[in-house]
Amino acid sequence: MSEFSNILGLIPARFASTRFPGKPLADIGGKPMIQRVYEQASKILSDVYVATDDERIENAVKAFGGNVVMTATTHQSGTDRCAEALTKVEASTGRKYSAVINIQGDEPFISPVQIELLAKAFLKPETEIATLVKKADNAQDLFNPNKPKVVVSANFDALYFSRSPIPYLRGVDEKEWHQKHTFYNHIGLYGYRSDVLMAITKLERGTLEKCESLEQLRWLENGYKIAVMETELESLSIDTPEDLQALKDRGLI
Repeated sequence: MSEFSNILGLIPARFASTRFPGKPLADIGGKPMIQRVYEQASKILSDVYVATDDERIENAVKAFGGNVVMTATTHQSGTDRCAEALTKVEASTGRKYSAVINIQGDEPFISPVQIELLAKAFLKPETEIATLVKKADNAQDLFNPNKPKVVVSANFDALYFSRSPIPYLRGVDEKEWHQKHTFYNHIGLYGYRSDVLMAITKLERGTLEKCESLEQLRWLENGYKIAVMETELESLSIDTPEDLQALKDRGLI
């Protein structure tokens, strides 16, 4: 039995993406994107499900032999969708999972190493929530508001997430900030202890989340600990048709 047999992998997948409708079904080298993600996750986790609200995605997953669970169309985030999916999977299988890994459905090349790194955090029973970070090695990433940054404690728990680089380096040219201090970019892969997942989805949006539009600030604001693991691997997410074409142009697909 795998050391991660008690961890459920969930891949939230919506069809109605504003920037890329039908994205989970986009062809990636002869397979739908969602299948690529599913296959990568299954290399580490024995139980993986796609959580969707669309029959087209449900049918595509069934066509390649994957597990799928239907969820409501009203969810505001992948975390909310994971909470419903966990409840439904446990009810249908009779299993109880100690933790859930929330895997982004738009990263067809996600490394199993990253999933394993996150899963290992939950071998410690005290872990509530876990996520990944990568060192910011250039000024462009550091000052890109679409690449959230993470401030970490000495114990490598998250202190804060921001679209701005924190801390401010007084007296240092911004072009040199990444050379004078270790900044971390957030890699959007999450794990949650199952009871914590159910609890955080009942929380009201807080002031910090409303300011930054980052849901993890809601959890920090309410006293939950987010353990941080460092990865050196860059994740390739596909947000738009142009992103997909760019990967094809680079010969990656």
